[in-house]
Amino acid sequence: MDLFSCCSSILILRLSLAVLFLSRGVFGATFTFVNKCGYTVWPGILANAGSPTLDSTGFELPQDSSRSFQAPTGWSGRFWGRTGCNFDGSESGTCATGDCGSGQVECNGAGAAPPATLAEFTLGTGGQDFYDVSLVDGYNLPMVVGVSGGSGMCASTGCVTDLNQQCPAELRVGDGEACKSACEAFGTPEYCCSGAYNSPAMCKPSMYSEMFKSACPRSYSYAYDDPTSTFTCAGADYTVTFCPSMPSQKSSTDSSPRTTTTDGSGSEIMGAGSGSEIMGAGSGSEIMGAGSGSGSEAILADGSWLAGLAMGDSTRMASPSATFFFLLSLFSCSLSLMPIFHGF
Repeated sequence: MDLFSCCSSILILRLSLAVLFLSRGVFGATFTFVNKCGYTVWPGILANAGSPTLDSTGFELPQDSSRSFQAPTGWSGRFWGRTGCNFDGSESGTCATGDCGSGQVECNGAGAAPPATLAEFTLGTGGQDFYDVSLVDGYNLPMVVGVSGGSGMCASTGCVTDLNQQCPAELRVGDGEACKSACEAFGTPEYCCSGAYNSPAMCKPSMYSEMFKSACPRSYSYAYDDPTSTFTCAGADYTVTFCPSMPSQKSSTDSSPRTTTTDGSGSEIMGAGSGSEIMGAGSGSEIMGAGSGSGSEAILADGSWLAGLAMGDSTRMASPSATFFFLLSLFSCSLSLMPIFHGF
């Protein structure tokens, strides 16, 4: 190798590193919305105060379709699905659940009227992203957050159980199109974690939040349900799937440690071993959460890991941090060979 070739290699490496840093610095993550429901869903998007608005604040997502958005580093906000919407030719109207009150397809900075299943995100600025699926404001449809790429535990989370079918009469909305939280239904401080109950020590799970937690172990069931409900990942992209396909149930006599099926789009749905259910009311296994905000995978009582409960991308890409260290090692190698090249 001559000196010119060596310098060209170093220049290419430097440019690659620059592109890597710039791409992650401008775009924190790609959010992809997928509708697996048997009906149209109208996702709503609300950016938190101080975060820029994404390309849309609300849109129509027909059955078996998807749509993606780029979000910058540091962005935070929430997503949800609106159902039973009726918009006329001028795109004005209302939705039966999750309505944002804007009277339009776009929510224009308005949030979801409870009850609504929420996906909440805070993208890191050079560090970890934090994300969760929350039933604190009630439930209107199944939702799962899947992770593609990234470094860290990067677990999928959400709720695939149809809570509308299990909803107690006192929480049921209409003919069963949604299920209220106890706070929304009764408005008392002990259910809302307000007033004298506004602390982890005083606000405890109610029988209603425990019902939600039993059906959806990885979702927030009440305001201080942090340890088993907050997840972290660095440098990832995320897929929010409405009505994700249920994994196939293996026989309790199957001794294999876990099962892997697909949801029809090539995404893996990984299950625990014999007798355990995924993101549902586990009859044969106990979900144990890690510390608050740790992003640790849920652990079954038998010690096995639930590596990607649903919609985990079947082809996981190398994380930006891994790519960075690979390029850096090549760069360092080139520098170490410089004295040899100068000798020619």
